[in-house]
Amino acid sequence: MWDQINTLTFDCYGTLIDWQRGVETAFGEVFGDISGVSPKALLDIYMAEEAVVEAQGYRSYREVVVEAFERVAHRLSIDIQASDVHRLSDFVPTWTPFADTNEALKRLKARFRLGILSNIDRELFAGTAKHFEVDFDFIITAEDVKSYKPANGHFDRLLAEHGPQTSIVHVAQSLMHDGIPANELGIAYVWINRYNHDNDLQVTAMAEYPTLIALADEVC
Repeated sequence: MWDQINTLTFDCYGTLIDWQRGVETAFGEVFGDISGVSPKALLDIYMAEEAVVEAQGYRSYREVVVEAFERVAHRLSIDIQASDVHRLSDFVPTWTPFADTNEALKRLKARFRLGILSNIDRELFAGTAKHFEVDFDFIITAEDVKSYKPANGHFDRLLAEHGPQTSIVHVAQSLMHDGIPANELGIAYVWINRYNHDNDLQVTAMAEYPTLIALADEVC
């Protein structure tokens, strides 16, 4: 099948960028130590709240982050200043790639077109892009399609502008945000299972790798 593929698309935050460490750092800066709540539990709460906010309809990612953090604070009965909530999105451009990301992207770039499908806006992604050592051939953001994954907007735009479907593989860590819509639209999906999760959503993946460099080792 790889002989037919000329385009790889990636989720960015969580697949290329260490989103989990970034969010945990941001929580520490704003909330400090929260008694009785582990970083993992806090991250799970945030992810759930962010998904609720994104499903309500399109707004800028900065607005999504503000409301999601406010909802987390409310759930945990934490008092925070409005100025602190509003500066949380400023951390996004400081989040750095996983250790294997840039080497893998450089190797994959030699064989494929590379694209980004991300729940972000272009202003914030411009800061993130400085951490990459390759130029992506195209970028599709939530700002562009006015929706957030797992809605199909990113993938509909991908097929309309960068198809055909049979030439594309989407590469991502999140089964919910990326695997499910890719499956629904018949786009081949590669799961980068960095955290050794179970496939509890029964997403069909053409392949599963523990890291991005493992994918590069296989296809380059």
